Amino acid sequence: MTKPNKLLDSLLKPFKSHKKGIENEKKDDLEAIAAQEQKVFSFEALASATRYFHPENKLGEGGFGPVYKGKLDDGREIAVKKLSKSSRQGKREFVNEARLLSRVQHRNVVGLIGYCADEGEKLLIYEYHPNQSLDKILFHTNRRQELDWQKRFDIISGVARGLLYLHQDSHIMIIHRDIKASNILLDQKWKPKIADFGMARLFPEDQTHVNTRVAGTNGYMAPEYMMHGQLSLKVDVFSFGVLVLEIISGQKNSSFDLQADSRGLLNWAWKLWKNGRCSEMVDMALGSFKLVDEQVKMCIQMALLCVQADPAQRPTMANVSQMLARPGTLAEPTRPGYPGVRYGRKRGDRTSSYSKSRSDASSSGDPSSSRTAVAIAATTTTTTTNPSSRSTDVF
Repeated sequence: MTKPNKLLDSLLKPFKSHKKGIENEKKDDLEAIAAQEQKVFSFEALASATRYFHPENKLGEGGFGPVYKGKLDDGREIAVKKLSKSSRQGKREFVNEARLLSRVQHRNVVGLIGYCADEGEKLLIYEYHPNQSLDKILFHTNRRQELDWQKRFDIISGVARGLLYLHQDSHIMIIHRDIKASNILLDQKWKPKIADFGMARLFPEDQTHVNTRVAGTNGYMAPEYMMHGQLSLKVDVFSFGVLVLEIISGQKNSSFDLQADSRGLLNWAWKLWKNGRCSEMVDMALGSFKLVDEQVKMCIQMALLCVQADPAQRPTMANVSQMLARPGTLAEPTRPGYPGVRYGRKRGDRTSSYSKSRSDASSSGDPSSSRTAVAIAATTTTTTTNPSSRSTDVF
């Protein structure tokens, strides 16, 4: 095993900032990572586990770099993200993902097993999930039938629990910023795990939203964020709503073309719900499975509430979790927001009219519990990504 101090020096060297405050913040975070001695792997151990990063072991590739399947000497199967030395954005994402995942632990968030900064290489080691990512099954007709309705509902519920943890129950508040099917991993029991925290943001608890440059995937970004760079917890809620509609319909929002005049998956789903034709939205691959009609309708209505144009009209993830656990009478959604929708702001004010977007974010939490208020990192990734140009990490 590599010594923690050596790991820290190796991690910090390529990422030193000209701003002393930012550098010290990174150093403190990475010291916490390096202090977990059991999580430090040597490069040789990972090379051996992946058959020296053999092409046959490659699972996929993203903006960070390639991902390989491996097997440790103790028999554990792992997925290894290997930082591409030519990717400047990947370097920022490496530090961001290591910092965040070292602080969180939940059954619906991908588990980070360890780190490596050895021989000039930077790697992150995760649990390996044999069913890979949700998009590989959901958007491929030859595998969609593997997802019956119960599995789909359990995936929806699991992702909701994971987001609730990140938004409210973790000791730090995190906005993922890139919730989509390719970032939901499925373990051998089909339990979902939220993955890819390279673009995630720590969120200050005393603010309703912050203004920032945009990073995410087209088709999943909330209109106020895509158009004005206004980031709040409700941005993840919007992405979650899109994901739920995709899970129910088997259709991908970014490439939806079932109806030329529908203006996308969200508007199509809203029209069907409004006209009482929800059954027409259900993935045809579910035709041979027994559906719980009221449960399907509830999930569609809940998803439409999540993709409202005004973030103040979207539920929190605490509200969503309550809807899924104890269905009741839901509010009636209006036409959903989507990229290109006009979204008004107060005249003479740079902020949106949704300042109350987090007013009930802790409605189901323990008011006596304390959190760590975390300042926004100044080095967050700022590139708007396009699903056609950004590859997917699969592990």
